[in-house]
Amino acid sequence: MSVDAVFEVKGNVAHSTAHAAGPWDPSMQHGGAPSALVAWVVENIPTAAPMQVARMTIDLLRPVPIAPLEIRSEVVREGKKIQLCGVSLFAGGKECVRASALKIRVADYPELNGVAEAAASLPSPAESAPIEEVVRRSSGFISGVEVRNAIGNFGLLSGGGPAACWFRSVRPIVAGEANTPLMRAALTSDFCNGVSSVLDRGWTFLNGDLSINFARMPVGEWIALDAETWIDERGVGIAAGKLADERGYFGRAVQSLVVEKR
Repeated sequence: MSVDAVFEVKGNVAHSTAHAAGPWDPSMQHGGAPSALVAWVVENIPTAAPMQVARMTIDLLRPVPIAPLEIRSEVVREGKKIQLCGVSLFAGGKECVRASALKIRVADYPELNGVAEAAASLPSPAESAPIEEVVRRSSGFISGVEVRNAIGNFGLLSGGGPAACWFRSVRPIVAGEANTPLMRAALTSDFCNGVSSVLDRGWTFLNGDLSINFARMPVGEWIALDAETWIDERGVGIAAGKLADERGYFGRAVQSLVVEKR
């Protein structure tokens, strides 16, 4: 498929392109691809009142192939103050992604402006060094994301532990559609385990899920992920990070890790 996007959506089917590929297997997707697609679906579910996504949880039930994905969505709970919706992606009739999103009504309280908002304690994107070009070529999906090291190094290569990077998506996730702030945050959040890896290439540390909580939606094209990884000797771990834009911190992301020797 020659489309210069990660997916081409026709009806309820998202046709995956090679731009969705992850670094471990070119026939399987990087987790950021279906995460961003889920965000797009969630935002297109209408609400009874103006609402913002406050939490999105994505369960990766099995590896997501570079293949057509059937999209199914439902509203689980519709109310004046919240909406809970569900999204599933199926490949070849098998469910590979199951997600839920909680939306909360938005109101206007000027007196809350700045009450509990912190500036990001990170170098700006302009002050951060771009990662090496070889990293960007390491997978179809990563090649569509500009990454700059704010603190430490891109952990997917170095295993250097806690680190912070700025991310900017430069390729459309859905053909003909602009990448929204929620989509940008979703794809960035899936890099938690890579940014903060504490292991070398003798190990895999795939995430089985991704959960993101938002105080507000990000602004601007650049999103920072300030992440760390904790691992237990039984091969279970978590990768967690604070999310920021150039205005300040706006959310948090957590992944559950399956740690194994190669």
